Amino acid sequence: MKLSFHGATRNVTGSCHMVECDGVRILIDCGLYQGGREIYEENRQDFGFDPAKIDFLLLTHAHLDHCGRIPLLIKQGFRGEIITTAASRELARLVMLDAAHLQEEEAAWLTRRATRRGREQTYTPLYTTLDALSAVDFFGRTPNYKAPIKLSKRLTATFHDAGHILGSASVLLQHRKKKDTRRVLFSGDIGASKRELLPDPEPPGSIDAVIMETTYGDRKHKALRPSVDEMYAAIRDTFDRGGNVIIPAFAVERSQELLYYLREGVTKGELPSSMQVFLDSPMAISATEIFRKHPDCYNGTIAKMFKHNKDPFTLPGLHFTRESAQSMAINRISSGAVIIAGAGMCTGGRIRHHLKHNLGRKNNSIVFVGYAARGTLGRRIIDGAKQVQIFGEDIKVRASIYTIGGFSAHADKNELLAWWKAIGSPETTILVHGDEKAMKTFGSRLKQTQVVMPNLHDEVAV
Repeated sequence: MKLSFHGATRNVTGSCHMVECDGVRILIDCGLYQGGREIYEENRQDFGFDPAKIDFLLLTHAHLDHCGRIPLLIKQGFRGEIITTAASRELARLVMLDAAHLQEEEAAWLTRRATRRGREQTYTPLYTTLDALSAVDFFGRTPNYKAPIKLSKRLTATFHDAGHILGSASVLLQHRKKKDTRRVLFSGDIGASKRELLPDPEPPGSIDAVIMETTYGDRKHKALRPSVDEMYAAIRDTFDRGGNVIIPAFAVERSQELLYYLREGVTKGELPSSMQVFLDSPMAISATEIFRKHPDCYNGTIAKMFKHNKDPFTLPGLHFTRESAQSMAINRISSGAVIIAGAGMCTGGRIRHHLKHNLGRKNNSIVFVGYAARGTLGRRIIDGAKQVQIFGEDIKVRASIYTIGGFSAHADKNELLAWWKAIGSPETTILVHGDEKAMKTFGSRLKQTQVVMPNLHDEVAV
């Protein structure tokens, strides 16, 4: 098999890898670059291949950095089949439509700003809502986990539960030629173990080569339970100061996990029953509805709750705010509220409006519970910026800032190593989807394997 790498090379966004085997060309993911310049620079660059010549796109999961450039791929000529799990198909549609809407809003705002400044410049979105809707037509088969599907006479793909988000998968490509069989595995994003919502990752048996994510290849996560307790303490402390808690959260998986733990906190008396919780993200609200449609995807505890007609994602005082007017009304609440809004890296969406209104108040807290890439607003706040620019305004950072790492949906360095060993310590290990430092640190722990860290558009034969 010939592999080439067109995203997430020595960084953690824009996942996109190509396989050429048995006369077919296959993409594994086609994700959006996320960071300070994502809309007008990285994402507009050439893919590094001709989209019209791709036969299949195998989508590991529905996070934006894995599916966000699919509409652009189709705009540029892709006419193949997109294959992913049923849950990922539903979530990807939601994610792409939301991304298109945000890009349209951003382009319109930038054009208006240019006009106000006396410049005649028109900004265009990377793709439109219509482009995203058109992309849905290319989604085809929805395989079950562990059930091989044919891509050619001698090539099959098998999706294995990655335990990362609802519907996530590692994808095994198996090529049989006479008596020789070649097994190459794309990890996708590997989930953390022993989580409340999803089962642990299920790696397939021994394989020959792996293309593996290394997001947290150089660090160990905080334990989950202490992280939940830390979040409860941050909420109580903020309420005692007379403020609100703002949580930037990814709409898919993280928001639902937070709702589950807030529900648990109220049920166990760790959080006040009078607490008002606002899920202020149309996308997260829709994602929660999709999560409710797939009770078969969860681990035993959550599956049992669904079986007994208990909703793990609802609690007293929960408000779903779809409309803009509802979102703006939240700003009139001065204390006692937990506001969950997207995007998790603060690159777009309603979270920026809430940060604009709340960062400058000492009574408030901003609680980060996920990864923020370099160059994003979220990363600047986490790194201790005293002032940030939001919508062209300089905003002082006076609120308390919490960074709680135990909620990560990614495996940490020890879990990544355990997963790698479970696939038989393959002869070739290709590291992607990680900062260079994380890759090198993780690669140094691997024994008796050829470690490769490709650059953008590099080719590797396996």
